This record gives sequence, structure tokens and C-alpha cells, in this order.
Amino acid sequence: MSQPEQTLFDLGPGSELTPAVRAFRLALVLGRRMQYLMDDRLRADGLTTQQAALLTAVRALGTPALTEAAAALGTTHQNAAQLVAALERKGMLRVEPDPADKRRRRLVPTESGARYWSERDSGDEAAVAEWFAALTPDELDRWCTLTGKILTPPGRPGSHSP
Repeated sequence: MSQPEQTLFDLGPGSELTPAVRAFRLALVLGRRMQYLMDDRLRADGLTTQQAALLTAVRALGTPALTEAAAALGTTHQNAAQLVAALERKGMLRVEPDPADKRRRRLVPTESGARYWSERDSGDEAAVAEWFAALTPDELDRWCTLTGKILTPPGRPGSHSP
């Protein structure tokens, strides 16, 4: 973390923030940095990290409704709709009527989008591994466990008590 970030957000070793507020700010700075780095990798192909996340969610969910995709991303219906519109223009996603309920629309990855995505995976994985290279494998595993606890709402399987 750069000295300006430490100073600006009071994140350095002498921080006077409560541990929870300091953790929140660190997570925010880390999230923004990771998004910036991935946006930079995707920029040449005309994609953003959010668009890539939506494509990932659609692939994982099958053919979700927009509401399901928005929930998976933890974003609003409106933001997800904007991402879908951009991906439709790029030919990476299409919206089709739900065969079981014509009022609902389903998000469907295109062949072009699937092909593009499969060609990216190894290079992106190497870049992400480099971004986390400061952590040992054990530290990275622990970080994933702790982050997972924060991301699992209380009362859900795998959650922790407050």
C-alpha cells in the first residue's frame, strides 16, 4: 500500500481507527485496486471488471434472470441491466424469453462470449496470482477463510455468530 493511501485513509501502523473501521477501509482500498488492475487487463478488449463478473455469474448460474444475476453480483437491478446492455452490444450475451414464463427474460452467454472467456482464463489467473504474491500459500488460504466469513451473512450455512 502506498504511503499516500496509508496517510489519506489512516491505514498505517499508527492508525487511530477502530479495528473494524480500519478493516473496512483496507477492504475498500484493496477492492478498488483489484478492480483497477483487472479493468486495465480487460480494457484492450473493451470490457470492465463488472462486465466480466456478470459473464462469470451467468456462466455459473446457467441462464439466470436479471434479478438473479444482480443478486449474485450484489448490485442493483438497474446496474445489472446496464451491464447486460453493454454485453449485448458487444455480442457476448443475449437476452431471451424464459420458455416457462414468457414475461421473464433469461441471460444467455453467446458462443463468441464463451470462446473469448475460455481463452482468457490462464493469463488472468497468472496475473491475479501475481497480485497476491506477497502472501504465502498458508496466508492466502487464511485470508480466503476470513474473507469468506465476512461475506457469509449471519444465520446462513457457513456463517459465524456475531
